[in-house]
Amino acid sequence: MTVNPLSWADPDPVAPALRLVPDLPLPPDPLGADVLPPEASLDQEVLVRRVVPLTHDVVQVVLEPTRPGGVAFTPGQYLTLGVEVDGRHVERCYTISSPPTRPHLLSLTVKRVPDGEVSTYLHDRVRPGDRLQVTGPLGGFSVAEHPSRRYLLLSAGSGVTPTLATLRTMADLAELEATGSALDVVVVHSARTPDDLVARAEVEALAATHPGLRVHWVCETDGAPDRSGPWSGPRGRLTADLLRAFAPDVADREVFTCGPPGYMAAARLLLAEVGADPARCHEESFVLGTAGAPAAAAAAAAAAAQGAAEGAAPAASSRADAAGTEGEVEGHLLAAPAPSAPAPVATSVTFARSGCEVACPAGTTVLAAAEQAGVRLPSSCAEGMCGTCKSTLLSGRVEMKHAGGIRPREIAQDKFLPCCSTPDGDIVVDA
Repeated sequence: MTVNPLSWADPDPVAPALRLVPDLPLPPDPLGADVLPPEASLDQEVLVRRVVPLTHDVVQVVLEPTRPGGVAFTPGQYLTLGVEVDGRHVERCYTISSPPTRPHLLSLTVKRVPDGEVSTYLHDRVRPGDRLQVTGPLGGFSVAEHPSRRYLLLSAGSGVTPTLATLRTMADLAELEATGSALDVVVVHSARTPDDLVARAEVEALAATHPGLRVHWVCETDGAPDRSGPWSGPRGRLTADLLRAFAPDVADREVFTCGPPGYMAAARLLLAEVGADPARCHEESFVLGTAGAPAAAAAAAAAAAQGAAEGAAPAASSRADAAGTEGEVEGHLLAAPAPSAPAPVATSVTFARSGCEVACPAGTTVLAAAEQAGVRLPSSCAEGMCGTCKSTLLSGRVEMKHAGGIRPREIAQDKFLPCCSTPDGDIVVDA
């Protein structure tokens, strides 16, 4: 099969058809930083155009926005997608794997998760012509947020999706050409087997025709004999020696890492060992989470469920930019700890637009209080990372322990994340 790297949307098993307007103007910024205002958002129905298998357990879902003008986003951002499963509304986050240079159709790359409600629905039940609800784009895990000329993109498993969006954007904008201003990009992706390498032919074709891109695959074991045969590349898991060989100048690169928690923890240690600049390392983690559940429980479930090098894509994906602002947040939304003061037995949470008031026991998150009151707040990660539940605090104070899902300027505008916030006295929420 021949893959045209600059026409990744051509209809073939590797890259499904996404024919768009041929003369679509490109974003003013080389990597799309000016495409989407920081606070812009989308909440609309999208039309399913096609569902195309990419690997034995990954499909690409192609969506058409119903609003005119397409969707503005930056590579690496994601959508929260809502579906009705057995009479219940369920939401999950998926990275947009298509580039912002082609905003009139969006693609989501979805791995089947055992017992995963939404991934199973998208694999088995969704059909062209169906309508789905999406919110977004969301997230700051994007090269557009950290402009550089040298990048190292590390990923494992389903964490390849931001890399695909980034490479497709760079290719569309000819940023990988061999010119004086070209980008220098190293991609290192880890997978269980060669059969699990999503868009392998497309990415390798890009590397073969673009001098500014070098791609390295690391597989734990061989693939199935009837699929890919023996693996001739690096075997096992990513090591410091491999990383040094792939990117000896890692200290001079902006590093983006995305994958399951075990992989992320190992990657942090490797990056420290090879001398990466911590200030230039950014993370996006795919974890298992249940909306309204305590963050610690969700994290523990994720750690148990995910392997170190690659795990099954989670039922809920969470995003966090490790260069984010945790610990830097100030303002009236955050109550300073007062060890000598006794914790209140319960506080009152009022949801202004819903006209509901509910007692909130000490230590209970605002999101859990909303569920108790029957107030539906969009949510996904339950850990303060994805930003899906972002709401406005009309009065009162909360203690918020987020993981990068909100920015200081948003907090200054009375925004907060209910999933990781507990009331410090009575509060009123705009919901």
